[in-house]
Amino acid sequence: MKKFDQNILDIIGETPIVKLGKVASHIDSDIYVKLEYLNPGGSIKDRIGKYICQTGMDAGELKPGGLIVEATSGNTGAGIALFASVHGCQAVFVMADKQSKEKINALKAMGAIVVLCPTAVEPDDPRSYYSVAAALVQNLDCFYTNQYHNQDNPNSHYHSTGPEIFRQTEGQFDAFVAGVGTGGTISGTSKFLKEKMPDLKVIGVDPKGSILKHFHETGEMTEAHSYVLEGLGEDFIPTTINFKAIDKFITVEDEESFVLTRELLQKEGIFAGGSTGAAVLGAIKYAEGLDKPEKILVIAPDSGSKYVSKIYNNEWMKSHSYKLEPIDEKLAASINSILPKTDVTIV
Repeated sequence: MKKFDQNILDIIGETPIVKLGKVASHIDSDIYVKLEYLNPGGSIKDRIGKYICQTGMDAGELKPGGLIVEATSGNTGAGIALFASVHGCQAVFVMADKQSKEKINALKAMGAIVVLCPTAVEPDDPRSYYSVAAALVQNLDCFYTNQYHNQDNPNSHYHSTGPEIFRQTEGQFDAFVAGVGTGGTISGTSKFLKEKMPDLKVIGVDPKGSILKHFHETGEMTEAHSYVLEGLGEDFIPTTINFKAIDKFITVEDEESFVLTRELLQKEGIFAGGSTGAAVLGAIKYAEGLDKPEKILVIAPDSGSKYVSKIYNNEWMKSHSYKLEPIDEKLAASINSILPKTDVTIV
C-alpha cells in the first residue's frame, strides 16, 4: 500500500505559488502569490500552531491531553486546534469581538472554548483579549502559546516558510511582501531569505489605524485607531516583530483592501481573506512606485471561507458603504424576463 501521511499535521506547508493576471495587469512587475490558505486549517498560522505546540511538548511544557490557551484573531487558534485534536489536548481561545462569525464558530466546532472581548479597548485594559488571556494563564494549569511574544513564532517561518519559498522559487524574485500582525511570518521568513538573497527587499503591509508603520519609521509610539481588517496591524508592539528584517512599510485602508479581495476571487479565482487583499494591494502600490519592473512574491495568509458573512456578503459591504462591483444589468434583465412572475427572484 502507498505510504500515507500519519495525521493532518503532516500536510501543513508545501503550498503552491501562482502568478497574478488581471488584478495586476496595469503594472509592469510580476506579482506571485503563495496560497497559504490551502493549509488544512485554512491559513499560514497552521505552521506556528504546529511548531509552537510541538516545541512545547518536546520541552515537557505541554503534555498530551493538556490545556492550551491563546489570544488569537482566529487563524492561530485554528492551527493550534489541529494540534490539540491530534494530541487530545483542550484549547481556550480569547478573541476580539470584531472577528468573523465563521472563525468563532469553526473554533467552537473544533471543541475549543472561545472567550470574546471588546475590540475598542486599550491593550492593557483588563477586558482586552491580551489581558484576558494573561489572566487565564495566571489562574489555569495550561500551556500559553503566546504568539505575540514567543520567538517560536518567527522561528517556525525561519525553518519552514523561508526554506520552502527559496526552494520553490530558486531565489528568482526581487521583493517579498506580507501583512504584519504578530510579525512572525515576515520576520522569520525574511531572516532566512535574506541569508540566501542579501539584496531582497522586504515590504510590510499595515492597515491605516495601526501603529506599526509609524513605529518602524520613527521608533515612536503613536495612538492606534480602529480598523476593520482582521489579522494584521496592532495597537502595541509584539516582541515577535524584527523591524530590522523589514525594509519598508506600506499602508492600506479597509475599503480598498476588501474591494481587491473580492476582485481576486472574481478575476483570479483566489478565494482568500481580507488580509490577502491588503497584502496584494500593498504589493501593487509598491510596484507602482518602482523605476523598473520586479518580481514580487506575496503571502496569501488565509481563506475566504472565513469571511463569507463579511467581505463576501453584499449586505455587509453595503452596511459599511464599501464599493460593490456592478452587476450585468443586461444579463439580469434577460434572466428576469424568463423567470416566473412570483416566488422566483435574482438575489
